[in-house]
Amino acid sequence: MDNLFNENSKKLAPLADRLRPKDLDDFLGQEHIVGKNSLLRRAIASDKLGSCIFFGPPGTGKTTLASIIAKQTGSLFVMLNAVSSGVADVKKVIADAKSNIELYGKKTYLLLDECHRWNKAQSDSMLEAIEKGYIVFIGATTENPFVSMTRAIVSRCRVFEFKPLSKQNILSAINKALSDTENGFGNLEIEITKEAKEHFARTSGGDARVALGNLEIAVISSEKDNGVIKIDEDIAKEICKHNNKSIDDDLYYDMLSAFCKSLRGSDADAALYWAHRLISSGCDPLLIFRRLLAHSSEDVGLANSNALVVANSAMQAYLQMGVPEGLIPLSHAIIYVCMSPKSNSVIMAMQSAQEDVEATYTGDVPSHLKNHNYMKEKRESYKYPHNYGGYVDQQYLPDEIKDHVYYVPSSNGSEASIKLPENKQKNIKNTKKWAGH
Repeated sequence: MDNLFNENSKKLAPLADRLRPKDLDDFLGQEHIVGKNSLLRRAIASDKLGSCIFFGPPGTGKTTLASIIAKQTGSLFVMLNAVSSGVADVKKVIADAKSNIELYGKKTYLLLDECHRWNKAQSDSMLEAIEKGYIVFIGATTENPFVSMTRAIVSRCRVFEFKPLSKQNILSAINKALSDTENGFGNLEIEITKEAKEHFARTSGGDARVALGNLEIAVISSEKDNGVIKIDEDIAKEICKHNNKSIDDDLYYDMLSAFCKSLRGSDADAALYWAHRLISSGCDPLLIFRRLLAHSSEDVGLANSNALVVANSAMQAYLQMGVPEGLIPLSHAIIYVCMSPKSNSVIMAMQSAQEDVEATYTGDVPSHLKNHNYMKEKRESYKYPHNYGGYVDQQYLPDEIKDHVYYVPSSNGSEASIKLPENKQKNIKNTKKWAGH
């Protein structure tokens, strides 16, 4: 009966699960990890693989490779999910593994999926077993283990980073699904266009599971025409348009960083791409606006002060219009900020002032700047600039930093027309921050 149940369960499993590669020769992608003569491949072949962590995007083969390793080395294989398992489950696996290695000389591979979900106490329950070799631990995670996992576990493992599968890798998986008579659709008469295949591959985000899931829906949902299932690009687009393009924290911050650096680098095309890719992945456009406003002052600044005005106006327009129309003024502002001349004089001046604030926090206010309303002679020591045509040379900073200069205009854009007073120009060279500027 067990075999019958297992057979039925296999038939009902998703296409991606039925088509999991059984050995390294069928494994798709990750050539940098399991390519010919790679460290991992040699370790597997010699059965010398130690504990390791596989991290990378979903659908890139982490779980599949772990099961291939256990099978190829002739070892026992146990799989747990960090979401649903706890210390008691691990203790049982460790106890069984210890018995198997003592009685039969068989190693046990423990694959812990979503391993970043475990807390320190749960992780520590495995440390002794890993060190003594009772189990070979393989953690699989979509999160960066150096950030999301305890140092004690990571320090005992070799970390392998999985990359999104290439378009060609995905197409290979699709072609195998269409030709496989045992686990795929090889027994069905299917006509699928090249464009449809490429659309499934292109919209998968490097995730074989997504591509095969979409192919499966297309096959199941398409009506037969004289016994033939026909799938064209229109059908593929209809299925893929509802795809969830969710991203993990690492990719989110990487793309946000790329957006900011594109703004600073005056590449409007790249900035538009990263902004709209973030939005398509579920990022709130207001987060994009927040960075845009910051960079309008940080990277454009006084070279074109209108950049801040345009960015803020675009945000207000977005709040009034919403999506999708509000993305038009967002794109307008992104292009404007990118195409504006650049100057970082504002943020440099701010940081220099902040440094002096920390260094001279107890510095006294110059006497002529104090509130001397009660003493006429003290009050008259202050020179009122408008009595001197709008500007008069006098000290405004504390004595210990009286000659420091924070703001130095760049020669870009509108800022090129800004001229510092002569005394400020003389003092620039005396300010350590601006030495050699």
